[in-house]
Amino acid sequence: MPYAIESPVKEPNTSHRHRTLISLLFLLFILPAAHAQQRYPASGVVLSVDPSHHSMRVSCDEIRGVMERMIMTFAVPDAKSLASVTRGAIVDFTLVVNEYDSHAENVRVRRYESADREPSKVRRLEALDEALRGPAHTLAVGQAVPDFALIDQQKRPVHFHDFAGKVVALNFVYTRCVLPEYCIRSSNNFGALQKQFHDRLGKDLVLLTVTFDPVHDQPEILREYSKNWKADPDNWRFLTGTSPDVQHVCDLFGVNFVPDEGLFAHSLHTAIVGRDGKLVANLEGNEFTSKQLADLLEATLDPAN
Repeated sequence: MPYAIESPVKEPNTSHRHRTLISLLFLLFILPAAHAQQRYPASGVVLSVDPSHHSMRVSCDEIRGVMERMIMTFAVPDAKSLASVTRGAIVDFTLVVNEYDSHAENVRVRRYESADREPSKVRRLEALDEALRGPAHTLAVGQAVPDFALIDQQKRPVHFHDFAGKVVALNFVYTRCVLPEYCIRSSNNFGALQKQFHDRLGKDLVLLTVTFDPVHDQPEILREYSKNWKADPDNWRFLTGTSPDVQHVCDLFGVNFVPDEGLFAHSLHTAIVGRDGKLVANLEGNEFTSKQLADLLEATLDPAN
């Protein structure tokens, strides 16, 4: 079953710096020429937060009439508005441009909400699930990911501690999901990462896709599923295991799922773990592009850039 993979193009750093400089000049000198102050709605995925310098670095969506989609650092004078902002958060904010500078105001973390019945059904059942099993011990950003053991599409045992010293990206799917905006999009995103970071896979980057339907998604099923994205079996591992082991991993990353007429209603999570084994980001939902996910991954691989 072929799926189209969104393929981000990695541009040279010189080109990126050149375009960023042009945008800054446009923001600071051209726009204010007409008015003393301009305000624009903006949004994007947070790549880093620097509370001490009152700023955040964002893989920003296009701001119509101002700039195309790009990575930019925004001053945030109100430090309190950064208190709840973490790497990987999707934020909405107001870009304020005046005669002398620009900054971000009204920074708000966007909670993923979908009109689709799946996420809403999952949320309704979360309280019941917690009452039956107790609260899940979901990791917070900055916490160390404990070791866990599953098996991959080649029936090889996989321990999370095997990847110490590497950046790990994880997502969660089940192979019978047919909705293009859910598991297929999540796998497409990883297909794009595999293509963009091909030279780094195995060296300092690993992709892990965990099924939350282990009864059906046995290794041979995952092996066939992985072929849709031409997954490198050594560096993009599709993982399954016993139901308790899979449930444990899903709990760590806040993934909720419930049977729904033979399929699953489920939440959406994509996580990035740093070289030190600590959770860097846990993106909920599907309101980010594969390019924004790649920007976040690149910022984790090369934090100095």
